[in-house]
Amino acid sequence: MKVGFIGLGHMGAGMAANLLKAGHEVTVYNRTRAKAEPLVKGGAKEAATIADACRGDAVFTMLANDDAVQAVVFGEDGVLERLPVGAIHISSSTISVGLAERLTAAHDVVRQGFVAAPVFGRPDVAAAGQLYVIAAGEQAAVRTTASLLEAIGQQTFVVSEAPRAAYLVKLSGNFLIGSVIEALGEAIALIGKGGIDAHQYVDILTSTLFGAPIYKTYGTLLADAKFEPAGFAAPLGQKDIRLVLAAAEDLRVPMPIASLLRDRFLTLLAHGGDRLDWTAIGALAAKDAGAATT
Repeated sequence: MKVGFIGLGHMGAGMAANLLKAGHEVTVYNRTRAKAEPLVKGGAKEAATIADACRGDAVFTMLANDDAVQAVVFGEDGVLERLPVGAIHISSSTISVGLAERLTAAHDVVRQGFVAAPVFGRPDVAAAGQLYVIAAGEQAAVRTTASLLEAIGQQTFVVSEAPRAAYLVKLSGNFLIGSVIEALGEAIALIGKGGIDAHQYVDILTSTLFGAPIYKTYGTLLADAKFEPAGFAAPLGQKDIRLVLAAAEDLRVPMPIASLLRDRFLTLLAHGGDRLDWTAIGALAAKDAGAATT
């Protein structure tokens, strides 16, 4: 397929590269043009404008937040204006449920397809083409984009014909990851202050009670106190928890742990943690306990 890709950050670059590897004709666009160079060397075409990335069968957006997506889609010469009738916008950005509803309606008016396709996985997983894709949209549009989603991920879960549903799944998943990070941080602070080696503790946990990869990944990052360079920056984590709470308020679902996570992220950011990986919220417990940290 002829596909555009807008947004070549930590995740987007790997996703676009895997579309190329799968044999698709890929045109890439990024505000910082230098980020497109490795993909152009690999066979991609570089778009000089957003409009130039919207001339094919589909266009991906993989952007940081609602504001960035709205600017790219609704702005002058943006996706909404320039994507052909019948072509499909695939949104892999983690955005609010409210924006998903607005995008769905706007694309429908101009007879474009819209598929929500947020993903689970960190940048190394994206580069390996092993993401988990949460897809939602009209059945015909999802079928049309299946080969594209297969190129970026190891498995696609189609959850609904309503795109908003994919973001509820994605946001709730990130809420659970944040909860795991916080819980691991508190537990590691406890055993650390009691004189037990954090790496040994994580090995025990992941070899017995908690064998899921998420505990190994984030437990190791916490034990190493390795929060730079950020695979998923703390402000993005804060944004996702804010969006979880907004969705919860709309649906009247109390989420007290999400409220705790919001405060943890705000504490981290208030102390200059903007450049850190979101895992760094897990290190706050050790600071609260007066323990020495690296």
